[in-house]
Amino acid sequence: MFRYFIKRLVMMLVAIFFIILLTFLMMHAVPGGPFTNDKKLSPQIEEAMNEKYHLNDPLPVQFKDYLVNVLHGDFGPSYKYPGKTVNGFIGQGFPVSARLGFITILFVLLAAIPMGIVAAVRNGKWQDMLLMALATIGVTIPSFVIASLLIYFFAFRLNWLPTYGIDSWKGYVLPVIALGGYSVSYIARLMRSSLLEVMGQDYIRTARAKGLSEFHVITRHALRNALIPVITVLGPTIANLMTGSFVIEKIFAIPGLGVYFVNSVSQRDYTTIMGVTIFYAAFLMVMVLIVDLFYCMIDPRIKYD
Repeated sequence: MFRYFIKRLVMMLVAIFFIILLTFLMMHAVPGGPFTNDKKLSPQIEEAMNEKYHLNDPLPVQFKDYLVNVLHGDFGPSYKYPGKTVNGFIGQGFPVSARLGFITILFVLLAAIPMGIVAAVRNGKWQDMLLMALATIGVTIPSFVIASLLIYFFAFRLNWLPTYGIDSWKGYVLPVIALGGYSVSYIARLMRSSLLEVMGQDYIRTARAKGLSEFHVITRHALRNALIPVITVLGPTIANLMTGSFVIEKIFAIPGLGVYFVNSVSQRDYTTIMGVTIFYAAFLMVMVLIVDLFYCMIDPRIKYD
């Protein structure tokens, strides 16, 4: 297990290096610079700003300096907000996005797994068809459409829930449903198909032949193996939810990490774009590694040598 962990850690570091390189090259391949669109700056001031942030240095020198700063945990200053740093944006936005994402993950797990189990157990019955119809709708409808419908019915028509902010528990209801709608639908369908496949295995028929109840057959024998595909997709899902949804945070005016990323793209704030991208990639890799290590706990047959 330790050798596998070190191997994966080295692979993660190599992958992050290439992500930094590609992100850096793409940002500098865009015509113009971070101060090009600012009409208030004269050419002299723009040149002074480029000199201040070392944007006139050769590209290899800029990359070396940026890589050294990243290795020290410094993503650099913001080009559009004087006195602000990318680390400050991440420090302010990520806790908000992570809190919203954590609540959404709980909602996804508590809704999707029971939906998949019920649909598999009642395969072909009306419960199965109803749940899978809801799951199909959740997969096909975009999150911003779900968010708009929720705001219209529960905020404007019924006046039950607020339309923006997460200052109280009511503020979390609509963003959590809109953010987790796709994940609930997808994981529920995956849970159903995986459980149906497992319940057709020989050891499940043997357990039934021994006289075990259907409840014990599912919970003690089928469920653990059926959860493996679900856990596989859970790592990227957790990373996506906890690092902020650009659309949902914009719609509900939530000051999370996604808002900073959207603003940085529209304002060509290169350091913020690169910093948030690198942070997201690293967080995603860590979550995938954690999920891989959890395989051994779920299925003892899986060994990492």
